[in-house]
Parts: sequence; structure tokens; C-alpha cells
Amino acid sequence: MNKNDPAMTFNTQDDKKKRIKDQVQAVIASKSLDNQRVLINAIAAELKITVLDCAAALVVLHEASPDTISPSHTSQVHAQKQKLDEKSSPNNLLPGIRLVRYRLDVGFQHKVTLDEIKKILVEESGVDIKNIANVRIQDCYTLIDLPDEMPQEIFHHLKTVEINQQQLDIRRVKPRNKKRGNYRNRRTHLQPVNKMGKD
Repeated sequence: MNKNDPAMTFNTQDDKKKRIKDQVQAVIASKSLDNQRVLINAIAAELKITVLDCAAALVVLHEASPDTISPSHTSQVHAQKQKLDEKSSPNNLLPGIRLVRYRLDVGFQHKVTLDEIKKILVEESGVDIKNIANVRIQDCYTLIDLPDEMPQEIFHHLKTVEINQQQLDIRRVKPRNKKRGNYRNRRTHLQPVNKMGKD
């Protein structure tokens, strides 16, 4: 077989396109890309190039070292997220415990695992492991439910605790307000009244 055969080159290009397309699709399905979008826009602006040129350059870099984003890595991330959802179900909670949502500044990009997060919280705060629930590890942060009655000194201590050289910087997540219906009709008393017949 001749490696310079145009038909063989075409097949190789098709294979490469399919491989990259599959990898991109897997990443988009399993990750939030907000931080990466900001990064790409910043790089493109600093280099005074289009975002498309920046993406093309990243494909070249990917071809030079294809192990940076591999299908096995993206499937591992997806499988790990599914496992986290199964492990963090609130069914095992001690009865009578009111939970509150918290945000930790550690996520997948800091190479943390559910077990590491639970272990550090148990060691540093004394919380019962059965009272850690609804853990959602994202790319750069984690959402977690912990008991409501956390003492202030423990809360402040947890802000400074580190996992993989990244501070937890724990914060309480405020519950979202429900959208109020019929907003326009309730605000009509603030609108000017049209007085007919007067100029």
C-alpha cells in the first residue's frame, strides 16, 4: 500500500475528523466549559486572532500530544460523575438533620475525589460522614449539603483547609428565590396614568 495515495490520505483525514468530533462531543456532554470559553476569548484577544484561529491552533497542539484529551479520559470523568451521584444520595442521612447547601472552591481541575472531600470534612469539622449529602463535583467547584448547625469557628476553619494545595473557601449557597408570576401587572401602579382628553 502506498502511504502517499490520495484515497488513503482522505481516509486518514476522515478518521482524524471523526476522532476529534467524538472527543469534543464527549467533553461538551460531561463538562461545564465556562472557564475555558473565557480563557479562549482572552487568548484570542491578546494575540489579536479570531476564536476560530485559536481553536485551529489548539487542534494542532492536540495532534502534537493527543494524550492531553483522550476519549478514555472523558469517559472516566463521565463515569466518575455518575458514581458520585450514586454515592451522595441523601437516603443514608441520620434522621432529624436539616441540611444546608455549601460551595467549596475545589473541583475536578484540582484532582479531588468524593472520598477525599468527605475525609477532609470529617477530619477537620467532625461532621458525621452520614450527614454529608448531595455532593456535586464540578470542574472548578463542588456543591455539597452539610448539617445546618455548623459552629462559626469550624466554618471559618474550613475556609482555610486545603485539598491538593487548593483552599476549600467554603461558602453557604443562598437558596434561589422563586420567580414571581405576573410581575408586569403588579407594577402597574408605578406607571404614569394616561389622562384622556388632557394635553
